[in-house]
This record gives sequence, structure tokens and C-alpha cells, in this order.
Amino acid sequence: MSNAGVGRGGTTPPERPNRLTESFTMKSAFPNIPKIRFEGPNSRNPLAFKHYNADEIVEGRTMRDHLRFAVVYWHTFRGTGSDPFGAGTMQRPWDDGSNSVANAQKRVRAAFEFIEKLGAPYYCWHDRDVAPEGRTLAETNRNFDAVARVLREEQQRTGIKLLWGTANLFSNPRFMHGAATSCNADVFAFAAAQVKKAMEVTHELGGEGYTFWGGREGYQTLLNTDLQREQAHLAAFLHLAVDYKKKIGFKGQFYIEPKPKEPTKHQYDSDAAACLNFLREHGLLPHFKLNIETNHATLAGHTMQHELEVAGTAGALGSIDANTGDELLGWDTDQFPTNIYLTTYTMLSVLKYGGFKTGGVNFDAKVRRESFEPVDLFHAHIGGMDAFARGLKIAAAIRKDGRLADFVKQRYASWDSGIGAKIEAGKVGFKELEAYMLKKGEADANASGRQEYLENLINEFI
Repeated sequence: MSNAGVGRGGTTPPERPNRLTESFTMKSAFPNIPKIRFEGPNSRNPLAFKHYNADEIVEGRTMRDHLRFAVVYWHTFRGTGSDPFGAGTMQRPWDDGSNSVANAQKRVRAAFEFIEKLGAPYYCWHDRDVAPEGRTLAETNRNFDAVARVLREEQQRTGIKLLWGTANLFSNPRFMHGAATSCNADVFAFAAAQVKKAMEVTHELGGEGYTFWGGREGYQTLLNTDLQREQAHLAAFLHLAVDYKKKIGFKGQFYIEPKPKEPTKHQYDSDAAACLNFLREHGLLPHFKLNIETNHATLAGHTMQHELEVAGTAGALGSIDANTGDELLGWDTDQFPTNIYLTTYTMLSVLKYGGFKTGGVNFDAKVRRESFEPVDLFHAHIGGMDAFARGLKIAAAIRKDGRLADFVKQRYASWDSGIGAKIEAGKVGFKELEAYMLKKGEADANASGRQEYLENLINEFI
């Protein structure tokens, strides 16, 4: 970056080295940050975990294996802090601001230094996060390959793994009408080529999954939209991806990430139930699980727990985007999760459905525009990891206590024998049910739902 001022004689003075940039050049991206350690709840060190102890055993597994934390490349290493009202604020001394391959490669080294010092076992990316787009698809692919080589080197050096990759099919103006759902067949073809490459790189890097998020797969107005055709095209696109996954031998899990709106007025992957219905309708459900995000659940008018339960009951709970939104703001603010009730309810559902297998807790969250120093990235991730560690421990304690599960079991006890068991087994119809009630005369009295008691029970553990 050049100075805005002009020196005497009309010449621009040489750029004065930034102190942060100097430290990166001489040492590292985070020269004054040690590896983050677990110090326990009594620690007052802001650069230490109070609750996340990676090797601590909870319900027979380590915290590391339960939570499978992942750092996201887009917000953490590409976020600038810009918003519609102002330019970026972030100090990122390892980044020279250029869109060059060399700068992208340097950024990889900084990213892995951060992830290694944080102690997260995974990371995630969009293709356009890690490598710059070129003038042609061929040039773009070469750029991607050049940066992927450095990603592979850093994965081998550190042992950090790729949780999942994905393609950015929403930022470039070519995707203004969508990608797989575009009215322009050439755009569909370009999106297919881009996903093909992203899947190949994910596979080459040992990625454990691949995510589809329909950033612009929706509509702004139905006046210019053939909804049936667009959804058919989206289904065809996903079938092509499934076919190519088999062709290259990629064993990772496919995910769909629900979101109801923004940037479109309505997105076809609007919530967990809509995604599941779409996948069933088009014969895709065996190939996909859901990647559930807290802030997207909020935008859909749901809680995170609701979306997890909807996915879990369908056997489709795969992974989560760990963030939260501001309930006073109606957009996707992507804040770091620090609410212990949120993480407790999340982990209650995750544990209920058997825990993560291929997915994990990825921090699709960004530091606030005012939190512009590199150290703030550590504060944010430490807080989120500690919050989920507490949520995990509390959820495990609630499950071990048993009162919550016993209450739910007792509430549905009428279905475990007698007429309830016959209904669930499909052994009676309307005629038999009428005869049953004519003989009985009236239904048994209802029991209290005791919501307040159950909320108090949760508070005992928090």
C-alpha cells in the first residue's frame, strides 16, 4: 500500500514500514502469541482455555473428538471488517492486500500458524478464499493448484486436517441470477466446472466432507422466476456432483447448508425441513446430510435446537456452523458463540443423535469491525471453544443425571403399551379407535408439561 500523501518536489516518499509488518517479515504472523494452553476455570489469562481441555474424556470420548473444532478461512483470514458504511479496519500484517498467488500462499502460512497455535484440529475453505480468481477458468485452476500445494505442505507439517471444502458460487457477478438455478445455461456449466475443481482439491487434501450452500440459489421476485425449472436444475446439479464424487473415489460426506434468505428474498434451501423435503423429492437424501448454522436458523424463525432436531430425526445431522446472531438485528451477523445456553442445547441434540462422525464445530464467525488487531482472532476463537466445551460438559451432566430424559419418557408412556403401542405398530384403524373410545367414554386426563420445572432443571447445571 502506498502513502496517500505526496512529498516535496511532487514525489511520493518511500513507504514507512509498519511495525506489525516488520514483525511478520522477521519472525511470524503472530510473534507474540504463544500456543494456547488449558489453564482451568480459575485462570485469568485471556490467551488460555478455561474449559476446553482437548484430552478430557466426556461420555467416553475426548473433547477434541467430540467437538472437532474447525477454523474457517473466509471470515478469519479474508475478512476485512468492511461494511456498507465504511472501509475495512482489520490489521493483517501478513497480507499485502494484493490479489496475487504469492500473497495467497503467504496467507496460508499465517493461517496455519494461527490454527496450530490455537490447537484446532481442522479448517474449512471456499475455493475463492484460498486462491485468487484469474481471467479465465484455466488460469483460476492453475492459481488454485499453486495455493493447494502450500495447503498440503502445511497440513503435512502441522497435522491439521481439512474438515470440508466448498465453492464460492455467489460473489462473482456471473452468479447474479444464481449458479445451478441461473436462467443462463452457461452459468450452470461454469458453476459445474468450478465445483468439479473444488471437489478435486478437497479430495486431494484429504477433506472429510464437501458442503453446498446455495448463496444465490433462490429468487428476488416470482414475476421473472420459473420456480419448478430452477429447482429441477438444482437437483440435476447435485446429482451430477454425486456422480462425479463416485468417479473420483471421494469418500467424504456431502452437506447441504440451510438458509432462508439473504442475499436472495427466498432461498430454496430455506431451513432444515425444506432441505430434507427437497432431497427426498429428488432422490438425493442418501447422499447428503445437513450443515446447520445458528444464525441461519434464527433468520428462518427457528432455534438452533429446532434445526438440529429436525435434521437429527431424519438421520441427516452432519455438521454445524458455530456462530450466533444478534436478536435485535435482522441479518446474518455471524458473531462468535458465547451463550452457554445455546451451546448446551446444541450439544444436547448433537449427543442425542450420536455425536459428530464426519462433521464438526466450525466457527463460521467473524470478529467485530472494531476488534481489528490480530490478537482479537485468538480471543474470539478461545471464547467460542470454551463456550462449546462448557456446553458439552453441561449436556453430558444433564444426560447422566437422567431426569430430563425420564420426564420425556414418562410423558409419552401411553404410547409404550395398550392402544398407543397398537397405533404405532399400525395394528388399528379409525374403526378400531372409535370402538376403543366408545367403550372408554373419554380420554385419560392430560399431565402437566412442566416447562418451568424443566427450565429450572437446566439452570441447575448452568
